[in-house]
Amino acid sequence: MLHHVGIAHASIDAVVTSYETSLNLRVVSGPFVDPLQGARVIFLSRQNGEEAAIELVEPTGAASPLARFVNRGGGMHHVCFVTQDLDGELARVRALGALVVQPPVPAIAFQSRRIAWIYTRDRLLVELLEERL
Repeated sequence: MLHHVGIAHASIDAVVTSYETSLNLRVVSGPFVDPLQGARVIFLSRQNGEEAAIELVEPTGAASPLARFVNRGGGMHHVCFVTQDLDGELARVRALGALVVQPPVPAIAFQSRRIAWIYTRDRLLVELLEERL
């Protein structure tokens, strides 16, 4: 299931009102600072909350993995899918030629559920989010 689309900006505070107004979204959680990810994030969704969210992401400093991407203009950064079996899904996508960029770690924005990052063979950055147990 598609959980969210991540969009990177230098400052989420500078753009959140624009997303709320132009896309009829509202903040549903955050902001969260995740030192393991080097990111500050906020999630927005439609009023009904039944659709995938938009995650606005900003780097927490020059050493953040996001910093170089944002310095080149930012924009659409990744898609996130929920999976019931994170370890099994990582094995499956590795067998298909995906590169695991970051092995599973707990994520502050998801109540310490584990996430992992992969690049597909088609160069799409994907975040995999472990389903709640």
